Amino acid sequence: MKNIRPHLVECAAETARVARGVTAAQLSTPSTCARWEVRHLVNHLVLYTSHGLEHRALRKQLPEELTARDFTAEPDWAERYAAQLDRALAAWSDPAVWEGDIDLGFTTMPASGIASLLVKELAVHGWDLARSTGQDFRITDPAAGLVLDVVREHAEIYRRYDGFAAPVPVPDSAGLFDRALAATGRDPHGRP
Repeated sequence: MKNIRPHLVECAAETARVARGVTAAQLSTPSTCARWEVRHLVNHLVLYTSHGLEHRALRKQLPEELTARDFTAEPDWAERYAAQLDRALAAWSDPAVWEGDIDLGFTTMPASGIASLLVKELAVHGWDLARSTGQDFRITDPAAGLVLDVVREHAEIYRRYDGFAAPVPVPDSAGLFDRALAATGRDPHGRP
């Protein structure tokens, strides 16, 4: 918990900041994620990184009502997202949440592993949202190091299900977050 929670908080705050910078006009524009407009990316982020984050802590499955919702239909979706992130982070503040495994429906994972995946989800899709809307996404090297470790550990599984593309080459001097993004198939400095 002590090693992961600060990165969870940091990446949630940065992703919420980026979400607040998205305009209504940008929602119908293409995103960096193939076949997704910015609206689809936002809905994925809101569902999995805020509601999903809280539901995982509570050991509950996401209800169908949430999985079918267009969160961007609400004009204040970014503020609602930030508030839901706060609720999710509050759920993860209980040390007992970090104990044991979490049932994902198709497998179980240790709670710390789920939290690490959610840090990666916040950082990578937060960057996607920033890149798609002309914003920057910044996290510290310790958070970026965790994201890189998670990406390296799970890259082949993500590629098997088209979640990641083939790695993109980056120079040896590339920072930790750039290396993490490149390992997911994203070009850290390429065109959006």
